[in-house]
Amino acid sequence: MSFDIILAPEAVADLKRLKGNVRGAIRDALETHLRHEPEKTSRSSIKRLRGLSRPQYRLRVDEYRVYYDVVDGTVEVLAIVPKSETESWLAQFGKPAPK
Repeated sequence: MSFDIILAPEAVADLKRLKGNVRGAIRDALETHLRHEPEKTSRSSIKRLRGLSRPQYRLRVDEYRVYYDVVDGTVEVLAIVPKSETESWLAQFGKPAPK
């Protein structure tokens, strides 16, 4: 099954701020990892986030983190964040899971 990949307006803005070579690496990673198996976790690239209802997953691409949700055959990319800013981004935009 092939998943549709939709970038939120924030993710599009994040992508536009990046250098061309980084932008290309992230686009390649989105196609490689999220097009067919976005929920398949791995030690190196995809991680399911615990304790959060949104975002559900994190994709690691070099020094950047792509946060996304998977809903009904669609991958919704929420943000592309430098590793150094991930904690503050999650604190600001992450939604805790209901207990």
